[in-house]
Amino acid sequence: MEKINELREILNGFVKSHKSHVECLANILVSMCIVKTVNLAEIAGVMYGKVKQSSRYRRLQRFFQLMWLDYDLIAKFLVNWVCPKAPWYLAIDRTNWQWGKKEINILVLAIIYKSAAIPIYWMVLNKQGSTDTRERRGLIQRFTNVFGKENIAGILADREFIGKEWFRYLVWKKIPFFIRIKGNALVTNSRGKTVRADSLFRQLKPGEKHWIKETHDVYGRDLYLTGARSPLSGELMIVASNQQVDNAVETYLKRWQIETLFSCLKGRGFCFEDTHITDRIKIKKMMALLAIAFCWAHKTGEWRNAEQKAIPLKAHRRLAVSIFRYGLDFLREAILRMAQKSSLFKVCLRLFLPQPNLEKPLPIIAFGVAL
Repeated sequence: MEKINELREILNGFVKSHKSHVECLANILVSMCIVKTVNLAEIAGVMYGKVKQSSRYRRLQRFFQLMWLDYDLIAKFLVNWVCPKAPWYLAIDRTNWQWGKKEINILVLAIIYKSAAIPIYWMVLNKQGSTDTRERRGLIQRFTNVFGKENIAGILADREFIGKEWFRYLVWKKIPFFIRIKGNALVTNSRGKTVRADSLFRQLKPGEKHWIKETHDVYGRDLYLTGARSPLSGELMIVASNQQVDNAVETYLKRWQIETLFSCLKGRGFCFEDTHITDRIKIKKMMALLAIAFCWAHKTGEWRNAEQKAIPLKAHRRLAVSIFRYGLDFLREAILRMAQKSSLFKVCLRLFLPQPNLEKPLPIIAFGVAL
């Protein structure tokens, strides 16, 4: 329990709430790492405390009902903790699933970071399907209000995030973007005639890329177009941008890191879809806890990969296990062995702090043995 109190003191620095709520938050984070799910019944089963499991479960219910969170303060903490160096590429995307007859639909804005993405702002939508410009603008505006428009290196988004009003907003705000458009999108060619976008790149062979140096009318805006064909499937990818660069496709492909994030929050990590919570406000709070837990695991994985033992590479030169999962496994082991070997969890606690606050390097620890 002593280590939980230490975690509570760290959390108290950026979660301005009642002491009991912050303590419960610390307990939830630790328990989530053990059970690797957000299901409240599973979390209640391993939470620290002398009361019955049923009482711990009711405490969790009260937590999500009463806990107040400052999401701007959490966003600042996550950025300062994990990725303080600006400017950032931001990926915007949705994750959704169904629980019973209830559709859970979350719009997320995340910073691209080391093969993953750090969730900064999110919106739980009260509808099914894709988003509109108002909802997208809401997230972008919250980010710029706190971190500044000048710190956006580019907005990365898939074909769902297109449209005249959306592109007009980004151009008007002078926010760089790299957004994939559909092949049947209507654009102008070099003679000003309206044609399908894919007709401009019909000559491309698999593995080839072509950047058009002149702007074309795309959804009512003068934008630059880059096309590339997959070397394997031959699928055509067309990226529209308000930036005159020849690496638009490579920049856009960083967007995939938000898909990695969603995978970590779901089946490969904390099983977000296992939650029985359907209330939008409570889902938003749960997402905040997941963002903190994800960053904790990722930071732990970074340290473990760099200072303890590097992750082996497979034959195709990819990591045998993700940085996130490498860190989550260490966290879980450290928590489970907290009573026998507190030094493991002490390392994890120090990784919870932004790097400038560390007074000395972390010790290299191989599960229970300081090297």
